[in-house]
Amino acid sequence: MSGVVKIAAAAVAAALCAVVVRRQSPEIALALGIGACALIVLSCSGALESAVELADKLAQTGGLSAQVVEPVLKTAGIAIVTRLAADFCKDAKEGGLASAVELGGTALALAAALPLMTAVLDVLTQLL
Repeated sequence: MSGVVKIAAAAVAAALCAVVVRRQSPEIALALGIGACALIVLSCSGALESAVELADKLAQTGGLSAQVVEPVLKTAGIAIVTRLAADFCKDAKEGGLASAVELGGTALALAAALPLMTAVLDVLTQLL
């Protein structure tokens, strides 16, 4: 709980600073937002590592191979990065670029999920 409070406080402080700076220099305000976002993501890296470790442990306990778990984690990572990048593009008033980032993220997420879809198809083929 204290982690989310720290993240929220940092985000609100950065947002307030960006609003004040945006009048004089929109570029610096955008850079401030990107820097704050990077710091927040870095502060969450421990939690993300714990989630990956838990996913690996669940896969081992359930007898799942890395071919099944890895695409899920990759897809989640792609979704997080895509969302952040698209939001920054929207903040920079580049809606078309944000849409392109979202489209690219979607295509990469589908590509990352292909091994999982192949494994599901193999299981279905064996059952039939």
